[in-house]
Amino acid sequence: MSDLREKMSEEKRKAKAIIVGGSIAGLSCAHALISAGWDVLVLEKSSAPPKGSPTGAGVGLDNQTLQIIESWLPKPQLLQEITLPLTIDQNQTKVGGGKGSRILTRDENFNFRAAHWADLHGLLYDALPPEIFFWGHKYLSFCISEDKATVNVKAKVLQTEESIEINGDLLVAADGCLSSIRKTFLPDLKLRFAAVKTGDYCYCAWRGVLEFSGNESSETISCIRKAYPDLGKCLYFDLSAKAHSVFYELIGERLNWIWYVHQPEPDLKRNSVTVKVSSDMIKNMHQEAEKVCVPELAKAVKDTKEPFMNVIYDCDPLEHIFWYNVVLIGDAAHPTTPHCVRSTNMSILDAAVLGKCIKKWGAENLASALKEYQNIRLPVTSKQVLHSRRVGRIKQGLALPDHKPFDLKTASPEDFEELQQKNMPFFASAPLSVD
Repeated sequence: MSDLREKMSEEKRKAKAIIVGGSIAGLSCAHALISAGWDVLVLEKSSAPPKGSPTGAGVGLDNQTLQIIESWLPKPQLLQEITLPLTIDQNQTKVGGGKGSRILTRDENFNFRAAHWADLHGLLYDALPPEIFFWGHKYLSFCISEDKATVNVKAKVLQTEESIEINGDLLVAADGCLSSIRKTFLPDLKLRFAAVKTGDYCYCAWRGVLEFSGNESSETISCIRKAYPDLGKCLYFDLSAKAHSVFYELIGERLNWIWYVHQPEPDLKRNSVTVKVSSDMIKNMHQEAEKVCVPELAKAVKDTKEPFMNVIYDCDPLEHIFWYNVVLIGDAAHPTTPHCVRSTNMSILDAAVLGKCIKKWGAENLASALKEYQNIRLPVTSKQVLHSRRVGRIKQGLALPDHKPFDLKTASPEDFEELQQKNMPFFASAPLSVD
């Protein structure tokens, strides 16, 4: 009987975290906090998880991130089944006339794996208890109790329009680079559109995934295989004058591409960095791709269904990523440009470190846990945000304080080497504890 009372008492003392955002950052945080012995609840405005989504984007996962994800899965081998190895990081440019490419730099020890965003999301989601998710719930606001011990979150049930309130011990903001929760503490923080402006123009990214299941022998895919012979194991960067594109293969006969283009900052109509594109915008994009990209990539871009555009934002590193019992993770903590394939890795490491700190200190010492989380992650993510910004500026031909605009015709071998992914701070690994 005494054992039963002790067990019931422990369950009553079990701390509860409310996670706002059901993307990969939010799911990762749910895994980490459950592993730390906490109850979690995930609020997400989407009506259901994006299982089997044909559109979306690819993500690159480093070895440290892969190990963390595997530790959360009941069947770690499933992660290998949804990813392809990226062992080569290659920067190249078109040769005269656009027929063929010249290799600028090649690293054959890249050691990443590529996944489709929806596949990774589904894998993380399937390994969590479904009852912790409140799909179709839009975050509205929060308030912290006077003693700073609890937090009350208000959300709207989109299907019924009713409002609900939820109490917890910790609020985790995993609500992206346009974070509403972050704005509560940093109302004057301004995101930087592609780091800086060049006149009135900056840059966005067209993105897409070309599915070729059953069409491996088509002319488009045959030509792509010849132009990019290491597809399936290589992360390709094609550089041209003040623009560049990214290209790599995903599991399931899919090709992921990103193409960065200069243009004025779009007027976002909703709290998302994804721009709603029209048929005319897509048509114009196809025409520009034929001018800038190698012919094989331009054809792949044209054959892709439902391409979409992302606004490229980042911001100067924050000085704080927690206040009382509210903490930021993922893009809410460090909006990052995607040039160094780092955003998803940063989010997953945020979650892992947060979980380790909370488990170490216990719910009764939450402030100490959040302070340690901040002390571990800020030095890492700050350097990675600034490095990614620098690489993006170089590849887009933008000026830097210590660097003339990158010019493919005059660049030195040392300039090319700076483009390699391995120069990212904490490339091989990042600290998970103060030790």
